[in-house]
Amino acid sequence: MSVDATAPTSTTRSSRTPRTPRSPRRTATFTASSSSETSTSNPTSGPSTSGTSVSSRTSLSSLRVSLPENPHIYDYSELCSATNNFLAKNYTSTASTRCWRCTLRGKNAIVFQRKFRRKIEMPQLKHLLSVICRCHNRSIVKLLGASVSGEHIFLVYDFVEGANLANCLRNPKNPKFTVLSTWMSRMQIATDFAQGLDYIHNQTGIAMTLVHNHIKSSSIIVTEPSFNVKICHFGTAQLCGEIEEYDHKKDRASGSSSRYEGEIEEVSEDAKRKSSILKRSDSGKRQFDGVRGYMSPEFQWTGIATQKSDVYAFGVVLLELLSGEEPFKYKYDKGRGDFVRTSVVETARVAIEGVGNNNSGTDMEGRLRTWVDSKLRDSFPVEVAEKMTRLALDCVHGDPDVRPDMGRVAGKISKLYLDSKMWSDSVRMPTNISVSLAPR
Repeated sequence: MSVDATAPTSTTRSSRTPRTPRSPRRTATFTASSSSETSTSNPTSGPSTSGTSVSSRTSLSSLRVSLPENPHIYDYSELCSATNNFLAKNYTSTASTRCWRCTLRGKNAIVFQRKFRRKIEMPQLKHLLSVICRCHNRSIVKLLGASVSGEHIFLVYDFVEGANLANCLRNPKNPKFTVLSTWMSRMQIATDFAQGLDYIHNQTGIAMTLVHNHIKSSSIIVTEPSFNVKICHFGTAQLCGEIEEYDHKKDRASGSSSRYEGEIEEVSEDAKRKSSILKRSDSGKRQFDGVRGYMSPEFQWTGIATQKSDVYAFGVVLLELLSGEEPFKYKYDKGRGDFVRTSVVETARVAIEGVGNNNSGTDMEGRLRTWVDSKLRDSFPVEVAEKMTRLALDCVHGDPDVRPDMGRVAGKISKLYLDSKMWSDSVRMPTNISVSLAPR
């Protein structure tokens, strides 16, 4: 029951004895205010109830805006209308993935077209979409929804203004210029990137082992003015069927097998005969997508994406960030008369270990200064750069069991970021001095 907060006070004073005039008033006032808060929709409430109702509506509306929306299952016709029947110009020039920037339901979005790697039923797809859309992190581009048409799925993400990391490091129009000309800008990118991937692997809070499987420098958006990072294509591997079922995937992500090594299994002769014959039709099932230079050795061999293969791709991107070079680069050797391929992993290992280099007799600091991106103008802490390079080399180790977990990697990079911040503050030019050129 909702009553006026001032009415019970006057009634209580006339009905109660004068020995305890304050106690009933406190009780009546508390009861009235409590009832008015719980029943703000009653039109017979007093002025204080109306004020509480307006403030409650305001707080709820602001909370509704801040909370994430439910994932949308877009109609295919809605996407056709937003992208002019997919005749609009592609947002990127990547040949493997087509994408369009458009406006969907009043939001600036970008639509990616992907092909299903295995068949996923619509109820399972809706469940995966609802689970993945619960994950929100400031270093991840938000997934808004999806649409299905035949063997293709269209993933709708929130559009983020910025440039990808590959173009920031290697400007195609001006190769000698980069917006990432300071050491702290690159450490900021490395910190956000590591924390975002650590969230995907370990901190989503859902009962599912998530794998990104699309880690590369062109999938990382750098925003201004603080050079924060947004990781693209989150949830693509799960929604496109690139990851195996959950019960097998968890075992593979941890590096273990679902069967015991000593288990004896009876196999019929027909099964042996069928397994010994390699059919061309079965080979098509082993197709998988990967980017050259970012694929781990075990992923190239099996085609199975795990969290350890994500760590390998992260290490390659980290080496790109430090050196400014592509994962693979071809140089013409005049002595051999042919092009020689060099990888950023090999050059980083030479810079740290000094093996296989003509200048192996020089000190490690000299090799590291030569290897680090020259656009930094030799202004970086050498000790931090060495530790970052060693950490990246640990991530690209050939044995997946030796590679560190992303939680450990993110913790180390955060500590190195603080060390870099202290170095930056110590070498910064003082601003509290004045210089006068006037004659004395």
